[in-house]
Amino acid sequence: MLEIQTLIDEIQEEAKRAEFPLDEPIYQKAGAEPTQPILYGGNLQSQLCVFGRDLGKDEVAMGQPLYGAAGSLVRKGLYRTLFNTEAGDKTELEKVLDQVLLTNTVPYKPPGNKAYSTAVKQRFRPYIERLLVCHWQGDRIITLGNDAFDWFTPYAPKGTLKEFFQRGDRYSSSQPLTLSAKDSQGNLHQRPITLLPLPHPSPLNQRYYAQFPQLLQQRLSDIFQ
Repeated sequence: MLEIQTLIDEIQEEAKRAEFPLDEPIYQKAGAEPTQPILYGGNLQSQLCVFGRDLGKDEVAMGQPLYGAAGSLVRKGLYRTLFNTEAGDKTELEKVLDQVLLTNTVPYKPPGNKAYSTAVKQRFRPYIERLLVCHWQGDRIITLGNDAFDWFTPYAPKGTLKEFFQRGDRYSSSQPLTLSAKDSQGNLHQRPITLLPLPHPSPLNQRYYAQFPQLLQQRLSDIFQ
């Protein structure tokens, strides 16, 4: 855990280096330091990562990614797949964290519900790369929504992910690619992964919200069969 704590400390140093949008009232309400990153939840040894956009108010309050309404849908699907039953409450849902890594494009909460700019995502990209390549041990990544999927564009040949996303079967097919990251000493590391996109499980996503549990279940069944 020493190495991952070093990464977390470096992210906080970067956050303090120059201002960027932070939903400070939400952090204050939670009694949390705004520059303290909420980098990941779950198990770094797991084969599966669920990759979202950024934090919400519930995530800040609990100090975990994917804890709010959308995250609960993901956790319930995982629980159903792993234990073949429904979870009784959110505390019981915590059991799924042994089998998954949860993280986001940026380990902070933006003001309101507006996604971070490309510049902010790029600023924190090297740290997310290190998390996924140097610390996590898995090779399957479920992305939630367009922003999370698009984050991986630099690791595929030009136009590959755009072409993939135009396919009608994008939420049941997969896309292999190779992530790369430099460690704190500047050494290059790589990790081949398989990208498994899903729509974002938000009630505002009227086209796919009702379908999301079934789409997620199919993804998880393929992984944990």
